[in-house]
Amino acid sequence: MLVSAEPSIFTEQNWHLYTAEDHAVWELLYARRMADLQRTGSRVFLNGAAAIGLQAECVPDLSDVNRRLEARTGWAAVPVVGFIPARSFFEQLAQRRFPTTVSVRPREQLDYLPEPDIFHDVFGHVPLHADPVFANFLQEFGEVAARVESEEGVRQMARLFWFTVEFGLVREDGEVKVYGSGLISSHGEAANALGPNCDRRPFSLEAVMQQHFEIDRFQDVLFVTESFDQLFEAVEKAKRIVH
Repeated sequence: MLVSAEPSIFTEQNWHLYTAEDHAVWELLYARRMADLQRTGSRVFLNGAAAIGLQAECVPDLSDVNRRLEARTGWAAVPVVGFIPARSFFEQLAQRRFPTTVSVRPREQLDYLPEPDIFHDVFGHVPLHADPVFANFLQEFGEVAARVESEEGVRQMARLFWFTVEFGLVREDGEVKVYGSGLISSHGEAANALGPNCDRRPFSLEAVMQQHFEIDRFQDVLFVTESFDQLFEAVEKAKRIVH
């Protein structure tokens, strides 16, 4: 059994404390990305966003999101104070709990924020958790990653997370679509991922685990999975590699 994360990492959302400016920023971000994602986003993301009740008009209330989400896949978004230790993060994933920051970025930083906020975490990540196959993959990833001890194993699992959960692409009906949260929540990242400057390669666990990445620039190389079943198979294989 996994050990629970330190209680001090958790917080409360206090939805009623969001200001009119917070809701206005959310609405602006939501409108800008959804307009593009209707064309470029995975249908799994689009269906998930509708299923968990995301709306343009206001910052989501996690109690409402979780009521819908738990009924579908048993997942929940749990508010945290900010960045948390990697092992604590993975332990939460293994329990179908997604650590979620609840702050809203300032209007002056609409296009780039060095740390996550509720738009990246809830808009970018959580809709995928409403899909049973992706939900199972992410839980299994958490279980595997939480038990990795070697430095090389940690590096390999970080690459798997980066090129799937954060910057993953999927082929749907013959077209490459975005599903990773870094692409879902950022117009610039998504445009680069689908543009001529990004080398889009077929997904393979071995290639992903060997691929270096940098967090502070557009990605030169990304991977296209054929289905989320392929991701679940990959993390099952990763278990044998990193342990």
